[in-house]
Amino acid sequence: MPVKADTWIKHMAREHGMIEPFEAHQIREVDGQRVISYGTSSYGYDIRCASEFKVFTNINSAIVDPKNFDPASFVDVDASVCIIPPNSFALARTVEYFRIPRNVLTICLGKSTYARCGIIVNVTPLEPEWEGHVTLEFSNTTTLPARIYANEGVAQVIFLESDQSCEVSYKERGGKYQFQTGVTLPKA
Repeated sequence: MPVKADTWIKHMAREHGMIEPFEAHQIREVDGQRVISYGTSSYGYDIRCASEFKVFTNINSAIVDPKNFDPASFVDVDASVCIIPPNSFALARTVEYFRIPRNVLTICLGKSTYARCGIIVNVTPLEPEWEGHVTLEFSNTTTLPARIYANEGVAQVIFLESDQSCEVSYKERGGKYQFQTGVTLPKA
């Protein structure tokens, strides 16, 4: 009989440190206050963003270039709420630290609560044997300022387990984002 997805996630988090810190259930309230849910869901894990944000600014009229990224294009914000200007974006990192097993690939999708407000969350897949805090990108597609809440749910990670390990893992390739711990800017 196959193992239920939420049982597999709980086992991998507890026995292999796949997600730290780990919430075994959906959290919808903290200290009597409603929050955007996070923790284990039916087939994945709802992640939170930390209070460290990098908000894009065009004050220096910079060109966004992934091969030569100018860190001055961002304003650092450390707060429980981040306001993203209209038609702009911000970077953040997850509260959770991930250790992806060799036979697992993850896909991350934004939560519908934010999507219904015109806020798109973009994260690339977490590859086998990748480890670190996930850098998140929030795009505000609206013509109004948008609010992101730190320490609340922002996206869902879905785990795809294979019955075989990959031939070459992200760690073995020497991936440039391995072991990232803060909001990590593009690396050429």
